[in-house]
Amino acid sequence: MSDLQQCLFLKTLRGEPVPRPPIWIMRQAGRFLPEYRKVREGISFIDLCRTPEAACEVTLQPIRRFGFDAAIMFSDILTPLEPMGAGFTFGQGGPKLDHPLRDEKDIRALRTYPSREGVGFVAEAIGLMKRELGDKTPLIGFAGSPFTLATYLVEGGGSKNYEHLKTMLYTRPELLQELLDKLAEQILDYLRMQVEAGVDAVQLFDTWGGILHPQDYAELVLPVVRRIMDGLKDTGVPRIYFLKGSAPYNHLLQDLDVECCGIDWTQDLSRAIDELPGKAVQGNLDPLCLFGSAEQIRRRATEICRLGAAAPGHVFNLGHGILPPTPIDNVQTLVETVQGFTKE
Repeated sequence: MSDLQQCLFLKTLRGEPVPRPPIWIMRQAGRFLPEYRKVREGISFIDLCRTPEAACEVTLQPIRRFGFDAAIMFSDILTPLEPMGAGFTFGQGGPKLDHPLRDEKDIRALRTYPSREGVGFVAEAIGLMKRELGDKTPLIGFAGSPFTLATYLVEGGGSKNYEHLKTMLYTRPELLQELLDKLAEQILDYLRMQVEAGVDAVQLFDTWGGILHPQDYAELVLPVVRRIMDGLKDTGVPRIYFLKGSAPYNHLLQDLDVECCGIDWTQDLSRAIDELPGKAVQGNLDPLCLFGSAEQIRRRATEICRLGAAAPGHVFNLGHGILPPTPIDNVQTLVETVQGFTKE
């Protein structure tokens, strides 16, 4: 078995015994790092995502600095949308869609495409990342879930109340379903391309799946998530599903065929483990804890490691992405605490 197959992160996702939890953190390649900000001085965010050499560099930065147990490719969840016909820009307020999709004409104009033709730069970047990481550090690929992408497409950007999306849900559910089905087809192809390019695991981000009533989630969101995860099973790579705000939905995820579920900080890890039998869990430190004292970080991280030891596998992570003002020294304290933890 290769060094990579034996690595802590992949063994944990396979449910094999490991001496401690592996650690990586969402958005670990990004704005909290001074070296990332230095790169961004000379390139726009969109161009950074589209330039394989630059994307490779910022993917490697947190590995060099902290020695995380896994790398996650640098990209953005909206990357697959532009070749579908949904252009967007990034400004101070986040992404803004050129034209929100709110009727049949808009949604039916969206086109699916072979990912290597539309976003081949992602595959090229993965090749560079894998060459630099070697056989020691696994690489995680990712995509946004159909529902989370739909929120941006219908709202035209970020939203507090999801007025347009929920209006479509409550007045034209069949139209929203049509959009989700089309996005699921594209995202499955996109993730399969990433696996073919060399990623060692994949994560599906469902940041906004938790805004729905559980019945709507079960009827609209879960079936397309299941389609994507089932469509990746034959690749053999571990699959992680991160649903922010998942506590009311854990019972619905019990039969989802994935190796691991990401858990945010709003639920007790022990309860999530009980409600997700047979699955590894990933999480679940509040990102704002990293603004606290070193003593608090060590105490809370150690407690999460202790609770996670009861799961078939536990990957330490934050409950959502790290925030740009996070003190670097506190991240180092977190990494040292988790990597110094030993299961009893």
